[in-house]
Amino acid sequence: MTSASKLTGPAAALSAGRGPVRVCVLGYGSIGAVVAERLRRGDVPGAELAGIVNRSPVADLPAPALGLAEALDIADVVVECASQEAVWEVAQQVVDAGRDLLVSSVGALSDPAFAQRIAGHGPGRVVCTHGAVGGLDLLAAARDAAPFDRVLVRSTKSPESLVQPWMDTAQRQRIGGTATRLQVFAGSSAEAARLFPKSLNVAAAVSFAVSDWESVSVELYADPHAELTCHEIEASGPIGRYSIKIENLPSADNPRTSAVVPYSILRTLAHLTGHPNLIA
Repeated sequence: MTSASKLTGPAAALSAGRGPVRVCVLGYGSIGAVVAERLRRGDVPGAELAGIVNRSPVADLPAPALGLAEALDIADVVVECASQEAVWEVAQQVVDAGRDLLVSSVGALSDPAFAQRIAGHGPGRVVCTHGAVGGLDLLAAARDAAPFDRVLVRSTKSPESLVQPWMDTAQRQRIGGTATRLQVFAGSSAEAARLFPKSLNVAAAVSFAVSDWESVSVELYADPHAELTCHEIEASGPIGRYSIKIENLPSADNPRTSAVVPYSILRTLAHLTGHPNLIA
C-alpha cells in the first residue's frame, strides 16, 4: 500500500511477493454481478473474490454477503459497482482502513473538496477505472504538454436512460416521448455529473484525463433510434487536435450504463494484481 491515498488510473501492483489480492465487490447490480462472477471464475490472475457488499439481500451470491466493516477486515481492494452515492458514503472508510477503492462511478469525484479530502487520506488509494471510454492516455499526455483550448464530450443515449428523478412531469414527458434526437443538456462536465450521475461517467473520466472539470463541455442527447450508446470526444490544443468516437451496446439490465463497463473494471483490477495482459 502507498503511504497516502491517490486519485489515479491503473496503479502499482499490490500482489508482488504475496498471495492473491482479496477483492470485495460493492454493489451487485448489472455491473457488480458480472465483475463478481468473473472473479469467482478466476478470470483475473492474482485476484480472488472474498465477498460482496450489497444494500439488499440477494440469493445465490458467488461469495459471502458482508457488511462494509467485515469487508474491510479481509479485503485488499473494494471494487465499487454501485453509484456515486456509494462512493461518497464509503470512500473515507475504505482508504482510512488501508484498503484500495476501485471506483467505477467516477462522477462522484467531480466535487473538488470531496476528491481532495479522500486523496489526502490513507494509507489506502482511490483508483479510477476508464469505464466506457478509450483514448484517455493520449488526452492526458497532450494535456501534460499544454492545456487544451477546447474539450467537448457529446453523448447520445436512449431517452429512457436519461430521465432523472429531479425532472418535473413535463421534462420527463418531453424526453421520454421524443420521436427525434433531442438535446437534453449542455454545460460543464461537473454540472453534467451532478445532474446525470448514472449516465455521464465518461465525461468525468475525460475531465480527470485533462485535469479540468469546468472547461470540459458536455452535450447530452436522447435518441429514440439509438441502438448503441455513442460518446464523441473532441479536443484541441497547442500540440494537436483529437477526435475519438466510441459506440457501446448498453447493458441489457441497465440502459444507463454500457455493457463494456464491468470488463473495464476487471482490466483495471488486473493492473492492480500485476497481470494486465493475462486477463482471461
